[in-house]
Amino acid sequence: MDNLKILIVEGNLKEENQNFKKVGIPTHTESLKESLNFLSKDLSLEVVNPSSDKNIDLVINKLENYDGLIWGGSSLNIYNISNEIKNQIDFMKECLKKVKNILAICWGMQVAVTAAGGEVKKAEESQIGIAEEIEINETGSSSPLYIKKERKFNSPAFNFDEVVTLPKDALCLSSNLKNKIQSLYFKTNNTNVWGLQYHPEISYEKMVNLIEFRKEKLIKKRKVFKDEYDMQKQINLINNEILNSNKNQRMLELENWINIIRT
Repeated sequence: MDNLKILIVEGNLKEENQNFKKVGIPTHTESLKESLNFLSKDLSLEVVNPSSDKNIDLVINKLENYDGLIWGGSSLNIYNISNEIKNQIDFMKECLKKVKNILAICWGMQVAVTAAGGEVKKAEESQIGIAEEIEINETGSSSPLYIKKERKFNSPAFNFDEVVTLPKDALCLSSNLKNKIQSLYFKTNNTNVWGLQYHPEISYEKMVNLIEFRKEKLIKKRKVFKDEYDMQKQINLINNEILNSNKNQRMLELENWINIIRT
Protein backbone atom coordinates (compact mmCIF):
# COMPACT_ATOMS: atom_id res chain seq x y z
CA MET A 1 0.00 0.00 0.00
CA ASP A 2 1.54 3.28 -1.14
CA ASN A 3 0.77 6.89 -0.20
CA LEU A 4 -0.60 6.08 3.22
CA LYS A 5 -3.10 8.63 4.50
CA ILE A 6 -2.46 9.28 8.19
CA LEU A 7 -4.31 11.58 10.57
CA ILE A 8 -2.23 13.14 13.35
CA VAL A 9 -4.17 14.23 16.43
CA GLU A 10 -2.72 17.16 18.36
CA GLY A 11 -3.22 16.62 22.09
CA ASN A 12 -2.02 19.97 23.39
CA LEU A 13 -4.13 23.09 23.65
CA LYS A 14 -3.34 25.97 21.32
CA GLU A 15 -1.97 28.01 24.22
CA GLU A 16 0.64 25.39 25.07
CA ASN A 17 1.77 25.14 21.46
CA GLN A 18 2.13 28.91 21.35
CA ASN A 19 4.30 28.69 24.48
CA PHE A 20 6.48 26.10 22.73
CA LYS A 21 6.91 28.28 19.67
CA LYS A 22 7.90 31.32 21.74
CA VAL A 23 10.97 29.45 23.00
CA GLY A 24 11.71 27.62 19.75
CA ILE A 25 10.53 24.14 20.80
CA PRO A 26 8.73 22.11 18.11
CA THR A 27 5.15 21.15 18.92
CA HIS A 28 4.47 17.43 19.37
CA THR A 29 2.74 17.39 15.98
CA GLU A 30 5.82 18.93 14.37
CA SER A 31 8.00 16.28 16.03
CA LEU A 32 5.70 13.55 14.75
CA LYS A 33 5.76 14.91 11.22
CA GLU A 34 9.55 15.13 11.24
CA SER A 35 9.94 11.54 12.48
CA LEU A 36 7.36 10.12 10.09
CA ASN A 37 8.88 11.88 7.11
CA PHE A 38 12.32 10.60 8.14
CA LEU A 39 11.01 7.03 8.10
CA SER A 40 8.91 7.19 4.95
CA LYS A 41 8.54 9.53 1.99
CA ASP A 42 5.12 8.34 0.82
CA LEU A 43 2.91 9.49 3.69
CA SER A 44 0.03 11.93 3.32
CA LEU A 45 -0.29 13.65 6.72
CA GLU A 46 -3.25 15.64 8.01
CA VAL A 47 -3.67 17.22 11.44
CA VAL A 48 -6.66 17.76 13.71
CA ASN A 49 -6.99 19.30 17.17
CA PRO A 50 -10.22 18.02 18.77
CA SER A 51 -9.93 20.49 21.64
CA SER A 52 -10.25 23.54 19.43
CA ASP A 53 -10.99 22.77 15.77
CA LYS A 54 -14.42 24.01 14.71
CA ASN A 55 -14.80 21.57 11.82
CA ILE A 56 -14.44 18.44 13.93
CA ASP A 57 -17.69 16.93 12.60
CA LEU A 58 -16.30 17.10 9.07
CA VAL A 59 -13.23 15.17 10.22
CA ILE A 60 -15.38 12.57 12.01
CA ASN A 61 -17.37 12.01 8.84
CA LYS A 62 -14.25 11.04 6.88
CA LEU A 63 -12.37 9.01 9.51
CA GLU A 64 -12.85 5.80 7.50
CA ASN A 65 -10.73 7.32 4.74
CA TYR A 66 -7.52 7.23 6.80
CA ASP A 67 -5.16 4.26 6.74
CA GLY A 68 -4.09 5.06 10.27
CA LEU A 69 -4.19 7.61 13.07
CA ILE A 70 -1.46 8.73 15.47
CA TRP A 71 -2.44 10.52 18.66
CA GLY A 72 0.48 12.30 20.31
CA GLY A 73 1.45 13.74 23.67
CA SER A 74 0.10 16.59 25.77
CA SER A 75 0.71 18.47 29.00
CA LEU A 76 -2.88 17.75 30.07
CA ASN A 77 -3.96 15.30 32.78
CA ILE A 78 -6.95 13.13 31.93
CA TYR A 79 -8.45 13.35 35.45
CA ASN A 80 -8.46 17.18 35.40
CA ILE A 81 -11.61 17.02 33.32
CA SER A 82 -12.46 20.06 31.21
CA ASN A 83 -14.46 20.74 28.06
CA GLU A 84 -11.27 20.46 26.01
CA ILE A 85 -10.47 17.05 27.50
CA LYS A 86 -14.07 15.88 27.08
CA ASN A 87 -13.85 16.86 23.41
CA GLN A 88 -10.73 14.73 23.03
CA ILE A 89 -12.31 11.71 24.73
CA ASP A 90 -15.45 12.03 22.59
CA PHE A 91 -13.35 12.28 19.43
CA MET A 92 -11.33 9.22 20.45
CA LYS A 93 -14.58 7.27 20.88
CA GLU A 94 -15.44 8.07 17.27
CA CYS A 95 -11.96 7.06 16.14
CA LEU A 96 -12.32 3.72 17.95
CA LYS A 97 -15.36 3.04 15.77
CA LYS A 98 -14.02 4.19 12.40
CA VAL A 99 -10.21 4.03 12.15
CA LYS A 100 -8.67 0.60 11.57
CA ASN A 101 -5.21 1.25 13.07
CA ILE A 102 -4.35 3.68 15.87
CA LEU A 103 -0.98 4.42 17.44
CA ALA A 104 -1.63 6.24 20.72
CA ILE A 105 1.44 7.82 22.30
CA CYS A 106 1.65 8.89 25.97
CA TRP A 107 -1.34 11.25 26.36
CA GLY A 108 -2.87 9.56 23.33
CA MET A 109 -2.69 6.19 25.08
CA GLN A 110 -4.29 7.67 28.19
CA VAL A 111 -7.15 9.11 26.14
CA ALA A 112 -7.64 5.81 24.29
CA VAL A 113 -7.67 3.83 27.52
CA THR A 114 -10.19 6.20 29.10
CA ALA A 115 -12.44 6.19 26.02
CA ALA A 116 -12.36 2.37 25.99
CA GLY A 117 -13.33 2.02 29.67
CA GLY A 118 -9.93 1.76 31.35
CA GLU A 119 -8.51 4.06 34.01
CA VAL A 120 -5.59 6.48 34.29
CA LYS A 121 -4.29 7.96 37.54
CA LYS A 122 -1.39 10.06 38.74
CA ALA A 123 1.72 7.90 38.81
CA GLU A 124 3.63 7.27 42.01
CA GLU A 125 6.80 8.21 40.14
CA SER A 126 7.07 10.47 37.11
CA GLN A 127 9.30 9.89 34.09
CA ILE A 128 11.07 13.09 33.14
CA GLY A 129 12.92 13.06 29.84
CA ILE A 130 13.69 9.36 29.84
CA ALA A 131 12.08 6.01 30.65
CA GLU A 132 14.76 3.58 31.74
CA GLU A 133 14.92 -0.18 31.29
CA ILE A 134 11.59 -0.75 29.61
CA GLU A 135 11.27 -4.51 29.26
CA ILE A 136 9.18 -6.22 26.60
CA ASN A 137 7.22 -9.14 28.07
CA GLU A 138 6.38 -12.47 26.43
CA THR A 139 3.20 -11.07 24.89
CA GLY A 140 5.04 -8.03 23.57
CA SER A 141 7.85 -10.10 22.10
CA SER A 142 5.40 -11.54 19.56
CA SER A 143 3.80 -8.18 18.75
CA PRO A 144 4.50 -6.73 15.29
CA LEU A 145 5.09 -3.41 17.03
CA TYR A 146 8.34 -4.74 18.52
CA ILE A 147 9.92 -6.48 15.54
CA LYS A 148 13.73 -6.12 15.80
CA LYS A 149 13.38 -4.14 19.05
CA GLU A 150 15.84 -4.89 21.85
CA ARG A 151 14.14 -6.78 24.69
CA LYS A 152 15.19 -4.13 27.21
CA PHE A 153 15.65 -0.50 26.21
CA ASN A 154 15.51 3.16 27.24
CA SER A 155 13.32 5.73 25.53
CA PRO A 156 12.44 9.42 25.63
CA ALA A 157 9.47 9.91 27.97
CA PHE A 158 7.73 12.66 29.88
CA ASN A 159 4.74 11.65 31.98
CA PHE A 160 3.23 12.19 35.40
CA ASP A 161 0.33 9.75 34.93
CA GLU A 162 -0.08 6.07 34.17
CA VAL A 163 -2.63 3.47 33.11
CA VAL A 164 -3.84 1.56 36.17
CA THR A 165 -6.75 -0.38 34.64
CA LEU A 166 -6.63 -1.78 31.13
CA PRO A 167 -9.66 -1.73 28.81
CA LYS A 168 -11.46 -5.04 28.34
CA ASP A 169 -9.25 -7.71 26.71
CA ALA A 170 -6.31 -5.33 26.44
CA LEU A 171 -2.79 -6.76 26.66
CA CYS A 172 0.22 -5.22 28.36
CA LEU A 173 3.28 -5.46 26.10
CA SER A 174 6.02 -3.92 28.25
CA SER A 175 6.78 -2.42 31.67
CA ASN A 176 9.49 -0.84 33.75
CA LEU A 177 9.95 -0.10 37.46
CA LYS A 178 8.03 3.18 37.24
CA ASN A 179 5.10 2.23 34.96
CA LYS A 180 3.60 -1.24 34.89
CA ILE A 181 1.98 -0.42 31.56
CA GLN A 182 4.60 1.02 29.22
CA SER A 183 2.84 -0.28 26.14
CA LEU A 184 -0.37 -2.10 25.31
CA TYR A 185 -2.58 -3.48 22.58
CA PHE A 186 -6.33 -3.89 22.38
CA LYS A 187 -8.94 -4.31 19.71
CA THR A 188 -12.38 -2.75 19.86
CA ASN A 189 -14.94 -2.92 17.07
CA ASN A 190 -12.60 -3.35 14.06
CA THR A 191 -9.97 -0.98 15.42
CA ASN A 192 -6.46 -2.08 16.43
CA VAL A 193 -4.96 0.16 19.11
CA TRP A 194 -1.29 0.14 20.02
CA GLY A 195 -0.42 2.36 22.97
CA LEU A 196 2.97 3.62 24.15
CA GLN A 197 3.56 5.48 27.40
CA TYR A 198 6.93 6.68 26.09
CA HIS A 199 7.89 8.81 23.05
CA PRO A 200 9.79 7.06 20.22
CA GLU A 201 8.98 10.03 17.97
CA ILE A 202 10.63 12.70 20.15
CA SER A 203 14.38 13.20 20.40
CA TYR A 204 16.26 13.28 23.70
CA GLU A 205 17.44 16.78 22.74
CA LYS A 206 13.83 17.98 22.76
CA MET A 207 13.30 16.32 26.14
CA VAL A 208 16.19 18.35 27.57
CA ASN A 209 14.63 21.51 26.10
CA LEU A 210 11.28 20.62 27.67
CA ILE A 211 12.86 20.13 31.08
CA GLU A 212 14.57 23.51 30.88
CA PHE A 213 11.37 25.13 29.58
CA ARG A 214 9.35 23.67 32.48
CA LYS A 215 12.03 24.23 35.11
CA GLU A 216 9.90 26.38 37.42
CA LYS A 217 6.96 23.98 37.38
CA LEU A 218 9.12 20.89 37.79
CA ILE A 219 10.88 22.31 40.86
CA LYS A 220 8.26 24.45 42.58
CA LYS A 221 4.90 22.96 41.54
CA ARG A 222 5.49 19.35 40.56
CA LYS A 223 8.40 19.05 43.02
CA VAL A 224 10.05 16.50 40.75
CA PHE A 225 13.45 18.07 41.47
CA LYS A 226 14.72 19.56 44.72
CA ASP A 227 16.55 22.37 42.94
CA GLU A 228 18.35 23.26 39.70
CA TYR A 229 21.34 21.12 40.66
CA ASP A 230 19.07 18.10 41.04
CA MET A 231 17.48 18.89 37.70
CA GLN A 232 20.88 19.16 36.03
CA LYS A 233 21.73 15.63 37.17
CA GLN A 234 18.73 14.37 35.20
CA ILE A 235 19.77 16.40 32.17
CA ASN A 236 23.27 14.92 32.42
CA LEU A 237 21.74 11.43 32.45
CA ILE A 238 19.76 12.22 29.30
CA ASN A 239 22.78 13.77 27.58
CA ASN A 240 24.68 10.56 28.25
CA GLU A 241 21.82 8.62 26.66
CA ILE A 242 22.10 10.82 23.57
CA LEU A 243 25.69 9.64 23.13
CA ASN A 244 24.69 5.98 23.39
CA SER A 245 21.33 5.87 21.63
CA ASN A 246 20.56 4.97 18.03
CA LYS A 247 17.93 7.03 16.20
CA ASN A 248 16.58 4.17 14.10
CA GLN A 249 16.35 1.84 17.10
CA ARG A 250 14.64 4.58 19.11
CA MET A 251 11.95 5.07 16.45
CA LEU A 252 11.50 1.40 15.60
CA GLU A 253 7.95 1.21 17.01
CA LEU A 254 6.93 4.04 14.70
CA GLU A 255 8.50 2.31 11.70
CA ASN A 256 6.91 -1.03 12.62
CA TRP A 257 3.48 0.58 12.95
CA ILE A 258 3.81 2.10 9.47
CA ASN A 259 4.70 -1.36 8.16
CA ILE A 260 1.67 -2.85 9.95
CA ILE A 261 -0.79 -0.55 8.19
CA ARG A 262 1.07 -0.87 4.90
CA THR A 263 0.34 -4.62 4.68
